[in-house]
Amino acid sequence: MSDTRYMALALSLGQRGMGNTWPNPAVGCVIVHKGLIVGRGWTAPSGRPHAEVQALAQAGDAARGATVYVTLEPCAHHGQTPPCAQALIDAGVARVVVALGDSDERVAGRGFAMLRDAGIAVQTGLLEAEARKDHQGFLSRIELGRPMVTLKLANSFDGRIATATGESKWITQAPARRMVHAMRSRHDAVMVGGGTARADNPALDVREMGIVRQPARVVVSRGLDIPLNGKLAQTAGMVPLLLCHDTGAPASLVDAWKGMGAVMLPCALRGRQLDMADVLCQLGSYGLTRVFSEGGSAIAASLLRADLVDQLVGFSAGVVIGAEGLPAIGALGLARLGQAPRFDLVETAAVGPDIMHRWVRSRS
Repeated sequence: MSDTRYMALALSLGQRGMGNTWPNPAVGCVIVHKGLIVGRGWTAPSGRPHAEVQALAQAGDAARGATVYVTLEPCAHHGQTPPCAQALIDAGVARVVVALGDSDERVAGRGFAMLRDAGIAVQTGLLEAEARKDHQGFLSRIELGRPMVTLKLANSFDGRIATATGESKWITQAPARRMVHAMRSRHDAVMVGGGTARADNPALDVREMGIVRQPARVVVSRGLDIPLNGKLAQTAGMVPLLLCHDTGAPASLVDAWKGMGAVMLPCALRGRQLDMADVLCQLGSYGLTRVFSEGGSAIAASLLRADLVDQLVGFSAGVVIGAEGLPAIGALGLARLGQAPRFDLVETAAVGPDIMHRWVRSRS
């Protein structure tokens, strides 16, 4: 097996941790000695132990003289655990192959330097593009101060998310809804606007996936006018619930939500709405790296207007609702087509009777 195939395996292992490791990255690690895989690991739920530590524990003495494949530069700082670079040195590995350097200023080349200073051969950049995609959320939080954002829209053939009366269950069918739950599970948090929280009374949880850690829930509501007796309120003390609100929101509501266990995140205003750039910065400061926004139309428009959407995922159903239905995306205030946000198509798939299409921020 070649270096590339071992690194591809490490990447696939790291992907198992997506949605479970924040604020840490979801790293994968493979240890090979004399052509045999002797250790495999990925970042554990809540971010510790790290992938390298997991793989070294499995390898034991077989790690001495081995080659290690890891998807992100081993950490070099003392946090809640000792640095992984030192653990690799202590284990006596001979060579470390790394896909991507860590831009966290506490690491940023220091991990590589520690390994090389100890006489360990270090190779970097193998499958770097693939690793950058997998670690996009972590890198976004470190480099931009905000999590990566996936905007998911499930709509009719003509781009509507509900009838004029607000009926929306169900536009797409069960296979598509199950895929959405799988997507939720690979993100740190699910985000909706206050209108969706009021209209749908959602739990924003992942069901029937057997996951270890439920995603956090985020509600963007300027005045906190969301039900105090709904599903989110009932579970606020069980799974993290982050409420992004105006600094002028009623103190009685702030206190009520705090009492139920919610995390209150006062955010700046932009005009009459919450500034989504500040909302995401607040979420990044909390530690979130990957946010899955499920609307509604107002928050979708706010994210697109502010150029904060990294990935679009659409589910289109073969049902037609008509112009009186509710649009998937609110007003963007565009005067010219050249101002419209553009994305590049990367994937399409039939999901039961519906179509899934995934797009990323346009490079052109």
